[in-house]
Amino acid sequence: MNEMSIESYLAQGGVLTSPGNVPPRYRAELMRLMATFVDSELAGAAGFADIINEGPGITERIAASRIVLEKLDHAERVLKIMGEFGANTDRYANHHPWTARLERDAEVGATRSEHDMRLSVFNYPLQGWADAVAMNLLMGKAVSIQLVEFSLVSYQPLAEAFRAIAPGETRHAELAEEGLSKLAAEDGAKESLQASVNYWWPRVADSFGGDKSARAETLAAFGLRRSSNTALRARWEAEADSALGRVGLARP
Repeated sequence: MNEMSIESYLAQGGVLTSPGNVPPRYRAELMRLMATFVDSELAGAAGFADIINEGPGITERIAASRIVLEKLDHAERVLKIMGEFGANTDRYANHHPWTARLERDAEVGATRSEHDMRLSVFNYPLQGWADAVAMNLLMGKAVSIQLVEFSLVSYQPLAEAFRAIAPGETRHAELAEEGLSKLAAEDGAKESLQASVNYWWPRVADSFGGDKSARAETLAAFGLRRSSNTALRARWEAEADSALGRVGLARP
């Protein structure tokens, strides 16, 4: 079966089930999708791990620890699939500077390294517990929306992995909302929390990519994307705006 016939098969909703029947260009896009997810989960876990002991109580520290643990587990699940395509998973997971960050005032969309596929939002440092909770709420909503999309990818083992991962990531956003609500109820806290929301909002929004993308068309042809960046971002904006409203904050 040549690549064009596979594209036609995928365009009609077909799925692939093993590395052996995956054409090179499809493989490259699939590996990029997986690497972005794995790098983002590992970088996110590393950043949040540094914040655990700043939690104001045992309950908050347990929640943060659970988030870190589950993000590492989610990364491992997808990394195993990358290993089936020949990725050196041990070296991959252990030789990246997952805690590395840019300066806080680096421009939106800035990246550190072409070898690190994390979403750019994970290149910015957290500033304390409250800032981490605000970021986790906004990014948690974004990840939940992206995972709905990823759960439909045409590579069946990966789609199944993402479907298994999705409930945990949704719970992370719920924990963040609970934490932010508690923080917002404290006297004089809303101004600094709103400042964190204002900081993280454009950086999370940027993680959805540009409105027009030739690559998006390729991904759609391969069955690796269904919704446009614009549609996904709009969905996130609505859900994030609603969540912020529930805790007395607002989108910038």
